[in-house]
Amino acid sequence: MTAEAGAPEMTPELAEQIAAVRARYADDVARGLDRFFEAPRTTCPWCGSPRLKPVMSSPDMVQHKPGRFAVMGCRSCGHCFQNPRLSLEGLEYYYRDFYDGVGAEQVENGFELGRDGNLARARHLQEFFPGEPPRRWVDVGTGYGHFCRDAREIWPETRFEGLDMGVSVETGKERGWLDEAHRGFLPDLAPGLAGQFDVVSMHHYLEHTLDPRVELDSAAMLLREGGILMIEVPNPESFFGRLVGRWWFPWLQPQHLNFVPRANLMQAMMHRGLRPILEVRGASHIPVDLTFLSVLPLLVYGPYPGMPWSPDPEDPVAKKRFDRMVRFGPKVHKAVLPLEKARTKLAHATDRGNTYRVLARKD
Repeated sequence: MTAEAGAPEMTPELAEQIAAVRARYADDVARGLDRFFEAPRTTCPWCGSPRLKPVMSSPDMVQHKPGRFAVMGCRSCGHCFQNPRLSLEGLEYYYRDFYDGVGAEQVENGFELGRDGNLARARHLQEFFPGEPPRRWVDVGTGYGHFCRDAREIWPETRFEGLDMGVSVETGKERGWLDEAHRGFLPDLAPGLAGQFDVVSMHHYLEHTLDPRVELDSAAMLLREGGILMIEVPNPESFFGRLVGRWWFPWLQPQHLNFVPRANLMQAMMHRGLRPILEVRGASHIPVDLTFLSVLPLLVYGPYPGMPWSPDPEDPVAKKRFDRMVRFGPKVHKAVLPLEKARTKLAHATDRGNTYRVLARKD
């Protein structure tokens, strides 16, 4: 079994780890899923409008934990959000063993594929720091610090720091990828770090947060006067995303809670004294749309049955389905690669990608 086939490499250590947490997952399900969700909203969390519409609904198509999740959109401001939203208990359950623990190996494999994108993000700052490099740069939601590791190739004299709520940020410092690790929630840590950074970056972080505007308040607090905030998020206005619905990977349920349209983010930045200085759309596109459009149905059909939350790890039918997925998955992936390249070229040419990136300066 390989990570590419939809399952972690089953070492004796990982098998022992899975066995140790299986009982906890069984107890979670036995107690019911209702406590994992807040009451449904009837108004938009961004503008307060009651004019809501369904956008998509989906099960967990990556880890295959139980539950179904819905995204709604606001007809007034375009904001999209998970509704009903995960509760704090639900966030703990669905994030558990995703970025660390059982899921750590697979997620790290995915992060390793992002080097080119990381370098492109880091190069944006070159025109805004033509003389001396930024002295201190904090990457929020850094995980293990893969972005900082790669960005150091462009900015070798910069002090790179990472902020994240998980143990991964401390692992990143141990590896030498981060000069300093800040573990916790950004709004809690921001007052103690106020005004200390030339650059704050948030790459695919805001969509995971309960209230993006509170995060923007905290980011503005971290910056020195003249410092730059760089944000990249999924583009909820993507035509492709609306066309294929739940099979568009950036919807990523249940991980992603909020999807902020570009105009809303720009306005929110300006309200916080952050003046947009660069906007990137097509060039920020991540080449995953067609890959996951083809792979996600296979993962839904034949998920790996050995995960600790799987109802029956010895189910022979589930094992046969997984074996079929392992055989056909790489062939499907290889076949779709030329189409993915064409899709990426189209996104660049039309300035319509699955993500957008904004840089703003603190006045």
